[in-house]
Amino acid sequence: MARTDGGADDSEGHDDAVEAAFAAVASVAPEIRAGLPGRRTKGDETNPSGEHQLAADTYADDLLLEAMEGVDGVGTYASEERTKVIDVDEDGFGDGLSAAIDPLDGSSNLKPNNTMGTILALYDAPLPAQGADLVGAAYVLYGPITTMITARDGRVTECVVEDGSRREIREDVTLPDDPSVYGFGGRVPDWTRDFAAYVEQVEADPSMKLRYGGAMIGDINQVLTYGGVFAYPALQSAERGKLRLQFEGNPIGYIVECAGGSSSDGERSLLDVEATDLHQRVPVYVGNDDLIDLLEETLD
Repeated sequence: MARTDGGADDSEGHDDAVEAAFAAVASVAPEIRAGLPGRRTKGDETNPSGEHQLAADTYADDLLLEAMEGVDGVGTYASEERTKVIDVDEDGFGDGLSAAIDPLDGSSNLKPNNTMGTILALYDAPLPAQGADLVGAAYVLYGPITTMITARDGRVTECVVEDGSRREIREDVTLPDDPSVYGFGGRVPDWTRDFAAYVEQVEADPSMKLRYGGAMIGDINQVLTYGGVFAYPALQSAERGKLRLQFEGNPIGYIVECAGGSSSDGERSLLDVEATDLHQRVPVYVGNDDLIDLLEETLD
């Protein structure tokens, strides 16, 4: 269901820290983008999820860690590329908000020069944290234009990022009432029977068009723009899917719910999923209310 309370209570003095963290991510976005052309090769290292890192992954991660270290009110930093949470509180106590970041979502798209992004989640709790502890979330989309979506206090805003600064172009972003796009990850033969039945129902609507680009942020931005549904489902070979709760599921679920849509792990809102591990995976389904309601009914 749509989120109107903005998650955790922002009235406890977190407003400045949330805005400062958004600004810090925007400030390094042009540098991340400018550094991509020469960092398209895979290294020998893997991240905690077992995926081979590109030079671009670690480059973006280092820039974002440095940016978060300068944000007053952010106490810890974690990313998909690091095993442990890092203390960035200048007093050394880790006090303040917890920043969880996917530095370069869709980095496999770098080789063919397709869309990528950066995802930020801000929790008012130690990591791993519940979605209910979110006080803000954002993503940067490195498309033909560099844009940034921010969500807090039940409101979503879209900005263009120019020279490291944000210029607002849309306020109170909400999902259109008449959805028209869908994008589903995972190999079709690996889908569960129930999810395949759901896909058949979605595709039976002639107004729905397939939009799947291999970077979640690009696909989510399609849903926010046109309305619809995105899913990286539970698979026969991976019942928890592929995406990470702390770095992808929670912040994207929060943004979509703030925009008037719904999120689900197949049974409940992503924001209600118990957090047990920093790098735990979760099935992700987000979109217009009716499409998520139909999903949960079909998977039941």
